[in-house]
Amino acid sequence: MGNLTNALQELRAERKQAQARVENLDQAISVIESLNGSGRFGTANQPTPIVSAASRRKMAQAQRSRWAKASKESQPLAVTPKTTGSASVKRIMSASARRKIAVAQRARWARVKAQQKKAA
Repeated sequence: MGNLTNALQELRAERKQAQARVENLDQAISVIESLNGSGRFGTANQPTPIVSAASRRKMAQAQRSRWAKASKESQPLAVTPKTTGSASVKRIMSASARRKIAVAQRARWARVKAQQKKAA
């Protein structure tokens, strides 16, 4: 029985030392993180700031006005007619041209697969 109590006391003392070591490491990590500017370690226990309903309404209204201003500035003031000179025109491809392209692409893939089969 005496051996068990001695062993138990030694284990508890060792645990206490290990716990103290871990706490020292945590403190060192938090100091380094605060110097680095990343407050990741200590932020878990910080409460989130409480914002009143009135303040939330004001923030929402301010954001709406910022979006309105941005969208107003991004829209053109007047519709300008497109010039036919250098403006890009969307080209429409005929069905026969599409078929020709598809046939050519199948032929390319057949050549690639034949070369792979030949190499293997």
